[in-house]
Amino acid sequence: VLVEPEIPQNCGNIARTCAATGSRLHLVRPLGFDISQEAVRRNMKRCGLDYWHLVEVSDYENLDDLFRRHPEAACDLWLATTKASQDYSRAQFREGCWLFFGKETAGLPEQFRQAHRDRCIRIPMRADARSLNLSNSVAILAYEALKQQGFPGLSGSARIDAQGGLERS
Repeated sequence: VLVEPEIPQNCGNIARTCAATGSRLHLVRPLGFDISQEAVRRNMKRCGLDYWHLVEVSDYENLDDLFRRHPEAACDLWLATTKASQDYSRAQFREGCWLFFGKETAGLPEQFRQAHRDRCIRIPMRADARSLNLSNSVAILAYEALKQQGFPGLSGSARIDAQGGLERS
């Protein structure tokens, strides 16, 4: 779940990660960009356009709208924030869990973080580094969650062919 994302290229990269992993992408408004078909073509072309059709995307007016339409999200959610005391390696990601990420300039709303304080996790980094790029953070946590579940539905088999190319099965 991207809460009020601002940068279309980040959303495009995240959509590509969702496509590669079979994850759904939930966008909570306001968005810093247009997600109409024409805008996707124009703004996200380099990052994820060729994968956009593989991603199930839903958008919501606000967090209340998301939880009204998906009450199950409140049962197993994780909030990615640089302000968390626990790092993500302590989280137990289960099938159907929801990962929340805030906007690039401000993160998740403080009231939302406070309401779910025990579900806030961070990615460890140097003290003098402000944060990672949003799309990198999503990839790290999405793959950790999938790893803990045994990478369900994902092909992990590949080999190098005689010409040095990659063969996937």
